[in-house]
Amino acid sequence: MDAVNLFKLASTQAKWLSLRQTTVANNIANADSPGYRAVDVEPFKAALDSATVRLGATSPNHVGAQPEGASFKVVDEKPAGLTTAGKPVSLEDELVKSAEIRHAFETNTAIVGAFHRMILMTAKGS
Repeated sequence: MDAVNLFKLASTQAKWLSLRQTTVANNIANADSPGYRAVDVEPFKAALDSATVRLGATSPNHVGAQPEGASFKVVDEKPAGLTTAGKPVSLEDELVKSAEIRHAFETNTAIVGAFHRMILMTAKGS
């Protein structure tokens, strides 16, 4: 069974969030430009849907146990594609997206920090 590389997955999501943050900032900066249309990044879920996301079980008695050899595959780190929303920029929508991005960054950082502390505790034997 392959190991789940949580840190690589978190890094991939952080790169995606950075790209989305840049896209939202560009939308806000160009809101008054004539003919400019809002753009956004493809959802992170779309990148995960193309991967085989299965968590392996250590015991066949676990709920939802996967067959032996099932694994978790981290998606390629290619930048996500931009999509055109086809409408003028709405500052309210862009600010909502900005808040969602901030929350996702905070969640990502908290999860990585918790797993890092857990690994350190097991390495120290405490």
